[in-house]
Amino acid sequence: MEWKTDWGLRGRMGLTMFLLFALYVAFVGVLVTFFDVGSLTILIMLGGFSLAQYFFSDKLALRSMGAREVSADEYPDLHRRIERLSQQADLPKPTVAVANTQVPNAFATGRNKKNATVAVTTGLLESLDEDELDGVLAHELAHVKNRDVMVMTIASFLSTIAFFIVRWGWLFGGDNRQGAPVIVAILVSLVVWVISFLLIRALSRYREYSADRGAALITGQPGALASALMTIDGRMDKVPKEDLREEAEMNAFFIIPIKAGFVGKIASTHPSTENRIERLREMEKELETA
Repeated sequence: MEWKTDWGLRGRMGLTMFLLFALYVAFVGVLVTFFDVGSLTILIMLGGFSLAQYFFSDKLALRSMGAREVSADEYPDLHRRIERLSQQADLPKPTVAVANTQVPNAFATGRNKKNATVAVTTGLLESLDEDELDGVLAHELAHVKNRDVMVMTIASFLSTIAFFIVRWGWLFGGDNRQGAPVIVAILVSLVVWVISFLLIRALSRYREYSADRGAALITGQPGALASALMTIDGRMDKVPKEDLREEAEMNAFFIIPIKAGFVGKIASTHPSTENRIERLREMEKELETA
């Protein structure tokens, strides 16, 4: 496989991280100014949160989905597929996890190529044929190869902290003297959350196109992934709404977004399935004429 670096994705990831870093510096300045704590205390606190998210975000993501690591004895076919596709993608074999849910979906997590995990749901395994499953697994491996899982994890840190302050900052305004500064800090946190939210969603949509292209390169069958996307999208309408709501907050990491819940209504983490399929069909035509 001839893997070509997606400089468009690299550029977008670099720009997003630069803008988020600038936002991060301004955000820390506001916290130091309006909260009655020292700058060193805030930096230590935020640094501790960021390190915890960097090293443990994969475990938290798997736990939030109810996914568990599975052995080759439990899911031999799934392990063989991921091992074969990892070799084709020139990647170390990631940890394999399965979530017992009717929602047909998959996601990748982990801070780097050596610590990656590819998780699938039982609903996905029951819905797809062999070629379609290969296409979805290759899509997740492309996320790992592009390193965008790590970037999304780091990028989401600032948004998480800002949202935490928006939601719970009022607890720090116990008396009238501190009340006004805390309200200002909460309003600034709201602005920071909205900006970081939109930046992350824009990056997330492009990374899906890039992973689709990567999956086509790994398998040589863009049509198989297109077929899988149609199958998954169609199955979503048959999944109970309570199951969709429970998993909506993981949208940025899924192959197909959950069209429900707060996050799903505010902004899309994925381009439309129709647009993704159209691009994959174009790639298929290019391969046939090459």
